[in-house]
Amino acid sequence: MFIDSADILVQAGNGGGGAISFRREKHVPKGGPDGGDGGRGGDVILIANINIGTLMDFRYRREYVAENGIPGMGARKTGRNGKDIEIQLPVGTLIYDAITNQVIADFDKHAQVFVVSKGGFGGRGNSNFATSTMQTPRYAEKGKLGESRSIRLELKMLADIGLVGFPNAGKSTLISRISAAKPKIADYPFTTLIPNIGIVRVGEGQSFAVADIPGLIEGASEGKGLGHQFLRHVERSGALCFLLDGLSEDKNNDYKILLKELKKYNPDMLEKERIICITKSDSMNDDQRKEVEKIRINRKKPLIISAVSGENVNELVALMYHSIKKI
Repeated sequence: MFIDSADILVQAGNGGGGAISFRREKHVPKGGPDGGDGGRGGDVILIANINIGTLMDFRYRREYVAENGIPGMGARKTGRNGKDIEIQLPVGTLIYDAITNQVIADFDKHAQVFVVSKGGFGGRGNSNFATSTMQTPRYAEKGKLGESRSIRLELKMLADIGLVGFPNAGKSTLISRISAAKPKIADYPFTTLIPNIGIVRVGEGQSFAVADIPGLIEGASEGKGLGHQFLRHVERSGALCFLLDGLSEDKNNDYKILLKELKKYNPDMLEKERIICITKSDSMNDDQRKEVEKIRINRKKPLIISAVSGENVNELVALMYHSIKKI
């Protein structure tokens, strides 16, 4: 199962209390204060891990609590610090403060580290408060409380190219043709229920990532269909490849609807580099093919492709690679 959002509570450890203690040694009848300091509470640390692809683990565990610091002891012994707790997150995760809705961290690189909740400081023992006028202090500090936070995690997949199109436009077939990804493919809408990422090899040491996003429908930005749930994954793509169904009656209108939904969700998405394709050329008859070849979108001729027969697929891969090099 693909999980791309989760709400969790993180609690750092409390600091240990300082000790109230006095020296009790033979031949030292009036020993002074020797209470040690408490240990620091453990931190809650988030770490980006490229080997994790979903927030699935957070479906079953919602609270993460670090260890408290150990109280101080006599003979000026400091208590042990509490152990930190480390939480591994997929690369591409945005971390929000659930109360303010502000982004507090953006994991876009492997091994990024962020301390989301800091442990409380340990309290000072009574040995720290001895003065010339107060030689036997009988008090010590309590440990400070660790930070507690409610945070929201949102995974936005990192891909160079995002495939955008209506259900059954051929996105899954295309990504299975140009990469090793094997999404579910069938001749009915909404066969893709989760985003898929494929790595496309262009040449020696040259590759890029393509994201196959579940099909949009009109109203997706307002929550209809699956589009609203997964539009966040297109948001991070460097460039967009629009796939228009070659058997649709009005491809220009299809393109306008897709643009409208992207704009409603995030106007900045229209600033991305675009590639426009008309798919399923293998299923067209001669008359349909002639009509498609007359189509112009934004005064440009779309690339006519077939992921089944392979028509112009290599040309499309070259266009994709060229578009991300321009970014």
